[in-house]
Amino acid sequence: MIAAAAPRAHRGTIHVEEGLILQHTACEARQHILRIAAPRTARHATPGSFVHLRCDAALPMRRPLSIMRASAEAGWIEVLYKVVGVGTAALSRRRAGETLNLLGPIGQGFAVHPARPRLIAIGGGVGIPPMVFLAERTLSDTRAAWKPLVLMGSEIPFPFRTRPSHILVPAAPHEAIACMPLLDEWGVPSRLASNAGYAGCYHGHVTALAAHVLAALSADERAEVEIYACGPTPMLAATAALAREFALPCQVSLEEYMACAVGGCAGCAVEVRLGQGRAMKRVCIDGPVFEAQSVFSPAP
Repeated sequence: MIAAAAPRAHRGTIHVEEGLILQHTACEARQHILRIAAPRTARHATPGSFVHLRCDAALPMRRPLSIMRASAEAGWIEVLYKVVGVGTAALSRRRAGETLNLLGPIGQGFAVHPARPRLIAIGGGVGIPPMVFLAERTLSDTRAAWKPLVLMGSEIPFPFRTRPSHILVPAAPHEAIACMPLLDEWGVPSRLASNAGYAGCYHGHVTALAAHVLAALSADERAEVEIYACGPTPMLAATAALAREFALPCQVSLEEYMACAVGGCAGCAVEVRLGQGRAMKRVCIDGPVFEAQSVFSPAP
C-alpha cells in the first residue's frame, strides 16, 4: 500500500469565489483600482498574498494581482493593476455589479518581527499594493509599537492624487514632501520618488531614497529596521544590495509570470539559495515573498 502524501500547506487555504465588483476606479496612465466583494479571500488575505483573476469569460488564462487592501469585516479586497495586455484590457472594461471569478488568497506573505518595529516598505510601480497592505496591518497589530515608513517609486503618474505630507520624516531629503494621502490619513508616513520630475517627489530611484533615509538614521534606529520590498526585479536586486550594505534583514516579493498560480505547473519557478546549496522554488505558493539574499545573493 502506498502511503498518502502529506497535505501541502496551501491546500484548503485557497478559495474559489465569484466576486462582485463593488467599485472600479480608473486612474492616470491606464491604472485601475478594483474593489471586489470576496468574503473568504478577504478573511484570509495577508500582506504579500495575491489573487488569480479571470479577467473575462472569453480568456482562458487568469492574471495574478497583488492584494492592496482587505477588509475581513466588510468582506472586500482591493487590487491595483495597470493595463499592459489583452487580459488587463478586458478587465478594465468590467463594471460595478458584474462578477469576477477568482482564486485567493495565494502565496506566503510578509512576516513582521516585533524586535524590528521600524519597517521600511519599498514599492515600485505595481509593487506598491503590498506595501499599502503591510502598513495598514501594522495599525491593528498590538505586538509592537510599529514605525512604518512607506517609500514608493514610479516613472508614470502615481495611482492617487499626491499632496504634501502632514507627517514629518526627519531622515527623508527635504525636497521629498509628497505622500500617498490615504497613508497620511492613517498616520503612516510615506514619501515618493521618481525620475519624471513630479512635484514633491525625490528625484531618483526609490532605492536611492531608501539609502538616503537609512544613512540618516542613528545606529540604534537602524538596529530596529527591517526592509520589505515589491516591484520590478532590478529594483528588488538594488534593495537586496542596500540591505547587505547596511546589514539589515530584507524580504522581497517577486513578480513573475504565472499560469496556474497554485503550484501545479512550476512555470514561475526561481532559483533560491538554501544553506550551502540552491533549489528551485515556485513563486506562487513557496513565495511570492522570499528572504532577499536567498534570491539576490552576490556572485561568489
